[in-house]
Amino acid sequence: MSEPLLEVRDLSVRFGGVAALAGVSFSVHEGELFALIGPNGAGKTTLFNVVSGIVRPSGGDIRFRGTSIVGKPAHAIARMGIARTYQIVRPFHRLTVVDNVTVSALVRRPALAAARERARELVEMVGLGRLADRSASSLTLTQRKRLEVARALALDPALLLLDEVMAGLTPTEMDQMAEFVLGLRERGIAAVAGIEHVMRLIMRVADRIVVLDAGALIADGDPQSVQRDPKVVQAYLGAPLEAL
Repeated sequence: MSEPLLEVRDLSVRFGGVAALAGVSFSVHEGELFALIGPNGAGKTTLFNVVSGIVRPSGGDIRFRGTSIVGKPAHAIARMGIARTYQIVRPFHRLTVVDNVTVSALVRRPALAAARERARELVEMVGLGRLADRSASSLTLTQRKRLEVARALALDPALLLLDEVMAGLTPTEMDQMAEFVLGLRERGIAAVAGIEHVMRLIMRVADRIVVLDAGALIADGDPQSVQRDPKVVQAYLGAPLEAL
């Protein structure tokens, strides 16, 4: 197997006396759709914050394409090819949908015309084409989440971190988002999706699943093996994953 795109090695994060992450290790390969799951407070967002350069780890290492990114600022990590969405979506409300994406696209395309052209392509890709020239303040929650994904994709990432991208969506909207995530593989983009309790979709789209519980990694494997793991079943209140 080729060298991992992302390697997380014995990663630990402490906030005072609280261990948000405790010795977490896993890897993600090019084009892999990877699910990071766990109950609320398991450490998923903390892990995304560390990988994207917002929080510095207390211990361990993170390597992207063989280079350690620990200590690098968030903007440098984004330029290297790691982009992310946020659980709480905060677009520029007074800007149009396409202008929101253009702001991100300018990082890779300094010429305004090229950035705007790329922004319109991405707005169409995420299903917001008819709303391109409306203000972001007029969007529904689902539409704002799609806009957040478009802004992240404007950075031309090799790795996309999706933080609770399904949260607050209806079952139909979740299915639509799952299809979009599956399409990332065709574009050669690896994705790590942090999910709390939408196991039906994760079992369908993920190549691999890592399960966190109270900051510790308790399972890492293909969806079929993870859903039968006794530690995972116990962490999810005794119910098989497919029943949640």
